[in-house]
Amino acid sequence: MRVRRRVWEILEIAQTGDGKSRAFDLAIRGLIALNVLSVILETVPEVEATAGSWLRWFDIFSVAVFSVEYVLRVWSSVEGPARHGPISGRVRFALTPLLLIDLLAVLPFFLPMTGVDLRILRGVRLFRLFRILKLARYSEALRTLGRVFARRRTELALTLAMVGFLLLLASALMFFAEHGAQPERFPSIPAAMWWGIVTLTTLGYGDVYPITIVGRMLGGVFALVAILLIAMPTAILGSSFMEEMEQGKKAEKAVGGTCPHCGGPLGG
Repeated sequence: MRVRRRVWEILEIAQTGDGKSRAFDLAIRGLIALNVLSVILETVPEVEATAGSWLRWFDIFSVAVFSVEYVLRVWSSVEGPARHGPISGRVRFALTPLLLIDLLAVLPFFLPMTGVDLRILRGVRLFRLFRILKLARYSEALRTLGRVFARRRTELALTLAMVGFLLLLASALMFFAEHGAQPERFPSIPAAMWWGIVTLTTLGYGDVYPITIVGRMLGGVFALVAILLIAMPTAILGSSFMEEMEQGKKAEKAVGGTCPHCGGPLGG
């Protein structure tokens, strides 16, 4: 049990003074970064032709490390703060978002070994990029951002719904305004949604644009409204992030501030 407890401590975020846990965190971060770089390089034909075998062996090594890490996390999870039994507790822990990300990080490697001849399985290689999400476990900034999204999920969902409604409204009105003048550009409302997307996101590719007076007036109005509406999530996340930072500072002061030597909290 002491071994299992120590494994749990090493795998979790490093505490002040725990050199082994700190070294493990840095090693995993580096391996994740190298994996993302490997996925990018595999798409370069020249690199794939010259170093493809090395990249595949590196992928095998990475999958082995991440798989062992995943198994050890599930095995030692009963030593965590929320203990619910040797079986139910591990199952509940395996269904947490971070553990599901860990599973998705290695699953694409094992799926082709099942022997199922489905072309769609080739697409699961894309999920190897989930390995970069494992960094959220070791980054306080990313965990803070996750708490911000969780706290403001209602406001963000409402904003997303408003954007969706505005997109549908803009596309429908633009279809009726422009279909007669350029039916090849606005053949249907779904097709007009491409214009709506590039307009509401202020990208303005210029491949589809209104030419009638009514269409141009509608386009100008929706472009101005989109600037205000798209800025709302930024303001929501910005204010919530500042609140989260202030709460963190208050929590540090409540336990006596921080150590001038190591930067850790005092009085904890």
